[in-house]
Amino acid sequence: MSAPIRRALVASPTAQAQTAAEQLANSADWVDFDDADYVIALGGDGFMLQTLHRMLERRRGPVPVFGMNLGTVGFLMNEWRGYGLEDRLARAKPFRVTPLQMTATGIDGRVQTLPAINEVSLLRETRQTAKLEVMVNERVVLPELACDGILAATPAGSTAYNFSAQGPILPLGSALIALTPISPFRPRRWRGAILPDKARISIRVLDPGKRPVSAVADQREVRDVAQVDICMDRSRELTLMFDPEHALDDRITMEQFVA
Repeated sequence: MSAPIRRALVASPTAQAQTAAEQLANSADWVDFDDADYVIALGGDGFMLQTLHRMLERRRGPVPVFGMNLGTVGFLMNEWRGYGLEDRLARAKPFRVTPLQMTATGIDGRVQTLPAINEVSLLRETRQTAKLEVMVNERVVLPELACDGILAATPAGSTAYNFSAQGPILPLGSALIALTPISPFRPRRWRGAILPDKARISIRVLDPGKRPVSAVADQREVRDVAQVDICMDRSRELTLMFDPEHALDDRITMEQFVA
């Protein structure tokens, strides 16, 4: 006889999510996050992102996450319902998310490596324009990009900061990375690139002392960087679970037509 599936329940600190967690608390026997085979997350997209980052740091490795929306948009969440959870979990379909890995080298020589589920972004720290050299697969593709910044986004993150910066929406499962400039000044006509997710991206900060730049992996920032290297980290794949009717691919497609 197979062992029962151990589930953990996590919720954002908002009143609505906490009330929902109390409603579900007596519906099953819950275990600690680190001991679970499955995680139920209650909140919005921001809380889901926090949960996925917590999953990457879990000592037993990642397990599937089923989210229910008690936030604003809930793009990565299922509809909140306080009943029928067992049946929903039995019918849920998996979607795999591969995070980016950001390796940031500071002007002091220190190196920090961080995961990013949505995007890695480089941003100017002062009023002066950042000047960046962009390399793809060790080939210089832009000797000097003058801009407010640049970001590399996964398909899962392409509807977030990337889309606000006029970047493309990438279909899920497309095996692509969006490389999108933020307020580019020179070259004026460069609006970004779509790269295969096997690409290795390196961005070198030109004159980092005079024009300092920070690097951000989702919400974690490294200031005063000299170079940032970005690639997909296939060793840390995550799994989101969705109701069959959720149609995440269709939601991503329709985001392109939202006024």
